[in-house]
Amino acid sequence: MSLNYDLPEEAQMIRDSVREFAEEVIKPRAKELDDKEEFSPEITKQMGELGLFGFTVPEEYGGNGVGYLPYVVAVEEIARVDGSQAATVAAHNSLGIGPLNYFANEEQKKKYLPPICSGEKVWGFGLTEPDAGSDAGGTKTTAVEDGGDWVINGAKMFITNGSTDYSLGSTVQAISGKRPDGKKEYTCFIVENGTPGFVTKTMHEKMLWRASITSELYFDDCRVPAENILGKRGEGFRQMLATLDRGRLSIAAMGLGCAQGAYEMALTYAKERKQFDQSISTFQVNAFKLADMDMEIECARNLLYKAAWLCDQGRPFGKLAAMAKLYCAEVAHHCCNHAVQLHGGYGLMKEYDVERFYRDQKILEIGEGTSEICRLVISRYIGCYDV
Repeated sequence: MSLNYDLPEEAQMIRDSVREFAEEVIKPRAKELDDKEEFSPEITKQMGELGLFGFTVPEEYGGNGVGYLPYVVAVEEIARVDGSQAATVAAHNSLGIGPLNYFANEEQKKKYLPPICSGEKVWGFGLTEPDAGSDAGGTKTTAVEDGGDWVINGAKMFITNGSTDYSLGSTVQAISGKRPDGKKEYTCFIVENGTPGFVTKTMHEKMLWRASITSELYFDDCRVPAENILGKRGEGFRQMLATLDRGRLSIAAMGLGCAQGAYEMALTYAKERKQFDQSISTFQVNAFKLADMDMEIECARNLLYKAAWLCDQGRPFGKLAAMAKLYCAEVAHHCCNHAVQLHGGYGLMKEYDVERFYRDQKILEIGEGTSEICRLVISRYIGCYDV
């Protein structure tokens, strides 16, 4: 028996085509879009045309159905150049398209998946609230049944892709009643932008991912029909947890790509920069930093690819997804920190991309399960707590 670490041919082809696109299309505009805090519908549409949306969606609904391993490879390659565009791809696939792909009925899939898989439109994932982040069960947004409709009231925040003119809608979790055991019942609803009582607002002055759209969603007696329930009533919390499990793979891929990009910039600069008549890469203290970066990236890639492979095989992957998200995010932190240090004062200037990477990496330790929450998830898997 043999153990093959080679990427499948299809994943290699996707990696090569996405790297070329990232270098030729995204990289030349990354700094400008970051400076202007500007979302690019043109690049988003081009990414859709390249097939970067709908990696797990069947072709009949507009996707390409190639699976999670090629997906994380694609996200990694974009994050190697720019975190903002990688965030658009990762959030749209895992959080926007994912719940509709896995839990929507046939009519809902046919209506919503084709336009959001093409890149013509994007979709949000309404979970986080002003007072409910790591504690997703702390949701306060409510949905009350009224005849054949549901009336939603509440607010969501930090929602990627929720408020651009190209946002078609969002999947929203709300408290829809009580279960027989007295605990809160959660249901997810499909809410289209433009629905009366539903207002979206773009958040500005972010430290990071400045060229991606981050939104606040407000619901004031927002009325949606019963057919807008995603899946079945009461299944919302389970749907959200399943979505986050898969979403952690994409955030891990962002961390891996961010680390790879920072490492490459640091290595190139260290070889070119001379002090005391020699390249600073020859100083042992710097050489060891670069060696550690390369080693950590290699470990992170193996962990993430294994988690994605398990997901594609239909095998349990939740523990490794949490591990990969946690480790890749922290490797990104280490690599960006070392990269700035190696650049010295230049690393603090916006002229150098490493400054943007240093800002962008921080969200990876917070979004879709903070590093602390990921450690809690892992500790539950290994039996530290009764679940």
